[in-house]
Amino acid sequence: MDIRVLRYFIAIAQEENISRAARLLHISQPALSRQIADLETKLGTKLFIRGKRQMQLTKDGYYLLERAREIVKLVDKTTYNLQKEDVVSGTLDIGAGESLAIACIMKTVHQLMYKYPEIQVNLNSGDSINIESALDSGILEFGVIMGHHQLENYHTLELPEKNRWGILMREDEQLATKKTISPTDLIGRPLLISRQLQRHQDFKNWSQGLFDQFNFVGSYNLIFNAALLVKTGACIALTYEDLIEPTADNELIFRPLNPELNDPNTLIWSKNRTLPDVDQLFLDTLRKNIQ
Repeated sequence: MDIRVLRYFIAIAQEENISRAARLLHISQPALSRQIADLETKLGTKLFIRGKRQMQLTKDGYYLLERAREIVKLVDKTTYNLQKEDVVSGTLDIGAGESLAIACIMKTVHQLMYKYPEIQVNLNSGDSINIESALDSGILEFGVIMGHHQLENYHTLELPEKNRWGILMREDEQLATKKTISPTDLIGRPLLISRQLQRHQDFKNWSQGLFDQFNFVGSYNLIFNAALLVKTGACIALTYEDLIEPTADNELIFRPLNPELNDPNTLIWSKNRTLPDVDQLFLDTLRKNIQ
């Protein structure tokens, strides 16, 4: 597919009107219509439902829009990096879940941005599945994976800090009187669990055979919205320490698990691609910082 035609397609999808898109792209409406019609013919599917005043995406159109944005972003990033060889510049694309343990990553990014003002950063939040998918497609150069995973397809660098699991709850919860939370404490409690831990054996092993007696009421991806549900008193949540700071205003409190359950944090990047100069500089600087 021609990258120029993908840009045309994105413009029409955003404007939902071919006349407005043509004005935005500075081309004639008939020429733009022919380009999109040719694209549909080439792909063998309809991308738009054409109304009198509005162009609506079909199911295949939505799929192509998601992929087209990724392709255009990757092309723009590659072009930018190649054209900026005279100065230290480029974009750091880093994906990670929520954890204070990635502070060393952010300190390194700050260090580079301060020293080289041409460097930019795109931060993407997500779980391990989303991050690995984005790495494999080239959308991200680096990802931080939390917990124990099979990472044979990636280069890895373990970060120095670990994540401690515990229970986030209202401060008036009965369990809040305890300093730590044991497996028996969770029996019968409405428990919201991280999707990351839900997919792994660690928490089941920690439960000491009581896993099937736990009352799982749902799961979450990122903790902020989950904390709002916890605040209502509907449930308690299994989460990392320090992601939600307990204060008098939010009425929440954190208690660590006992036995203690910790997750490593691992920086990963693809074995199949050569890192651009700015990414190699980031990696070299991070290694020095954590030694």
